[in-house]
Amino acid sequence: MKGMFLTWKLLCFTCILALVRPVPEKIPIGAIFTPGIEEQQSAFKYTIHLHNTNDSQARFKVEPVIEVLDSPDAFKMARALCSQLNRGIFTLMSSAADPTYETLAAYTNTFHMPFLSPSLPQTNFDRSMQYGISMKPQYLKAIIDIIKYYQWKSIIYLYDSDDGLLKLQHIFELTTDDYNLDVRIVKRISNATEANAFLREIEAGDPESKKYIVLDCSAENGKTIIVRHVHDIYMGRRNYHFLLTSLVMDEYWKSDVHEFGAINITGFRIIQSQSPEFLQFLSTWKTLNSSRWPGAGTEHISAAVALAYDGTKVILDAYSRLLKKKPDIFRNNFRRGEVYNNGTKGIDCRKLPVTPWEHGDKITHYLRKTDIRGLTGNISFSDRGYRKNFTIDVIEMTINTDMTKIATWSDITGIELFPPKYKRVKVTTGLENKTYIVTSILEEPYLMYKRAEPGDILEGNDVFEGYCKDLADLIADHLKINYILRLVNDSAYGGQDPNSPVGWNGMVGELIKKEADIAIAPLTITSARERVIDFTKPFMSLGISIMIKKPMKKKPGVFSFMNPLSEEIWMCIIFAYVGVSVVLFLVSRFSLQEWKYEEHFMGPNTSNDFSLYNSLWFSLGAFMQQGCDICPRSIAGRIVGSVWWFFTLIIISSYTANLAAFLTVERMVTPINSADDLAKQTEVEYGTLMYSSTQEFFRRSKIHVYSRMWDFMNSRKYVFVQSYEEGIRRVRESKGKYAFLIESTKNDYINERQPCDTMKVGRNLDAKGYGVATPLGSNIRDLLNLAVLSMKEKGDLARLENKWWYDRSECKNGDSKESTQNELTLSNVAGCFYILIGGLILAMIVALMEFCYKARIEAKRTKMSLFDAMKSKVRMSITGEPNGENGRVRTGSV
Repeated sequence: MKGMFLTWKLLCFTCILALVRPVPEKIPIGAIFTPGIEEQQSAFKYTIHLHNTNDSQARFKVEPVIEVLDSPDAFKMARALCSQLNRGIFTLMSSAADPTYETLAAYTNTFHMPFLSPSLPQTNFDRSMQYGISMKPQYLKAIIDIIKYYQWKSIIYLYDSDDGLLKLQHIFELTTDDYNLDVRIVKRISNATEANAFLREIEAGDPESKKYIVLDCSAENGKTIIVRHVHDIYMGRRNYHFLLTSLVMDEYWKSDVHEFGAINITGFRIIQSQSPEFLQFLSTWKTLNSSRWPGAGTEHISAAVALAYDGTKVILDAYSRLLKKKPDIFRNNFRRGEVYNNGTKGIDCRKLPVTPWEHGDKITHYLRKTDIRGLTGNISFSDRGYRKNFTIDVIEMTINTDMTKIATWSDITGIELFPPKYKRVKVTTGLENKTYIVTSILEEPYLMYKRAEPGDILEGNDVFEGYCKDLADLIADHLKINYILRLVNDSAYGGQDPNSPVGWNGMVGELIKKEADIAIAPLTITSARERVIDFTKPFMSLGISIMIKKPMKKKPGVFSFMNPLSEEIWMCIIFAYVGVSVVLFLVSRFSLQEWKYEEHFMGPNTSNDFSLYNSLWFSLGAFMQQGCDICPRSIAGRIVGSVWWFFTLIIISSYTANLAAFLTVERMVTPINSADDLAKQTEVEYGTLMYSSTQEFFRRSKIHVYSRMWDFMNSRKYVFVQSYEEGIRRVRESKGKYAFLIESTKNDYINERQPCDTMKVGRNLDAKGYGVATPLGSNIRDLLNLAVLSMKEKGDLARLENKWWYDRSECKNGDSKESTQNELTLSNVAGCFYILIGGLILAMIVALMEFCYKARIEAKRTKMSLFDAMKSKVRMSITGEPNGENGRVRTGSV
């Protein structure tokens, strides 16, 4: 008996223990690797080893199921996948090269197998991977931002993968319309030797030009190409700049590579080398035995190793969270050391119908809900398996510098630049010993002739004044240089001119011909000009705007009191008024409570207060917030009255609220309010300055509205003007029939000058800036750039703008599109008086008609003349005493 009792207790304890903590068998995690990535395989196995040996924290054990392919072949990949599925893996981890990607996608989608890869193809992933997760983030937009940061206008694109052209297409799609990127050469390379031979051919054909190379290739190929280029004595170095799209900067670079200091290299790094996670991992990784863990035992790791480690951590974290929430989810999948799926052993690839992995959707969900920190920073995923909220470093190696982090790029904030740790500008000696020629152009308020005070003699640069003159003084003071301000010979800003020896006229032409050292003027930074001259950062931001003649303020009309509500609302109110009156009349007829029964000497009589006339009167009184002597007594009538009162409450309140604004604000009605308005009509003509960046903007624009505007202007050459003064004069003299497309800064300035009859309408059509220009390669360009940035930070540029635009304004602030009056005039409320007078006259006419009608009825009834009847009625209306005849009293009512 005692033994049976002990056995029973032991059995109960075992059952309770199983219910409290069901420990599953080892969870099989599959992995398929290709040759040459032994270090990734070691990272995968080492991460699982750390997990399995950490008994204090592990809720489960993991069994790695690894297969290594001898080549990335689709057939071999399919065979390896079937082998893994038959062994009952729960999740698969593998790299996805182009030849095997479609096979992986097809199998994992069919069998609902969660799949994680350190490096899925960036351009193909969203096409078919329903259960896939990519550890490598999508950062094509970062490549575009770096190209824009360096202001590259022409690139050479080299790639080594099947999806290289597709990446290039996506880069073009991500490039905005305002940035013209020219791909000079596109070539596929098979190895580093072919790439270097191709670059040597380019160097031989054009040794002087700057070459911007975008290398879209594997990390191994990219690094090899750079190393060979640096060591090649026949290759130019200072005119090359390489942008490596792969995560090459995570690779180990020998010290003798960047000691050359003669080539510009920019790339991306995803490993967060200063994070606690990386430092802890590296401290153990470098101590591993490389014979047991191939590729380990070093003091550096590649991006592929970091992504493999982080991918394995993602898998372990997902299963940990899943088993914590659902401890017994895999209870029925383990039987006698074997893995079962939906009652069958493993997953058979050849069995029809297909039996997918029963927990595939759940595991994929937990994988994509991961939010941890790893060697590559924050790790989280979108619902489609993309990395999100990630950050990569932008690394630069340039002349006489080591590898330097110049920026970070995030999928949320974009590029964020860092102050460089090296001095990018070498101070050039002898600047103070040279007098620079500064070219400019007369244009208010940028540069004007200065009016001399009586007795003053103006000489040299003091002959001029204006924003650009003050800017030149500030720059000269900042750089400690001397300058001579000189007007451009042909009074042009700078446009392409086939008749010019250098192909450009104006200030741009003078800089190309080295006739001037600096151009300080309202000169717009454009891609075409950037190809032939250098610009600093913009000292003023602006855009193309529309200038029109200021219309006269619209006086309020006689019936302006009706403006708070539209005509449609007034019509609806009338229909509602009539409808409510009719409904009230009908429900009062059908309701017994509205009928009155009265006894008269002539017999009983029934009456109803809500005749059609009284119903109309009741509705009108309620609408006017006045009421009347009758009210409905029936339930239906009161419902009608209630909803009508609610309706009138809202309408009258809204009307009253808007009435004050409409009566106290005078408005200017502008015929044109935007570029769309200009493009849709032909009555108001519009034009711009000839040979200007504004004209070039419309000529090259691909936006439908702007190209339509260009067609209009180009078909009417007379709308173009030779100077700003001509265009402004045309606006003022055209009586609102001409609009001038002009830079917003110039527009704002003219609007502040007498006779104050112009105005700016709509938003700016584009965004651009004015920059200080120098010839290509000028030794002062970088110093000018720093000077402009310094003045912008100190607020000097904002102070200059306020000085020349608004502090000298000649127009009153009241000349705005809407201005408020202090008091109402008769014109504001004249309509109310007209209605009052009209109502009184109408009442008199109705009373007269009623008087004549009653007099005629009375004359027929009493058989007297119409004149006597009217005279009798008049007497009664004046005295109030009725006329008696034969003792009878006539009771005709008036």
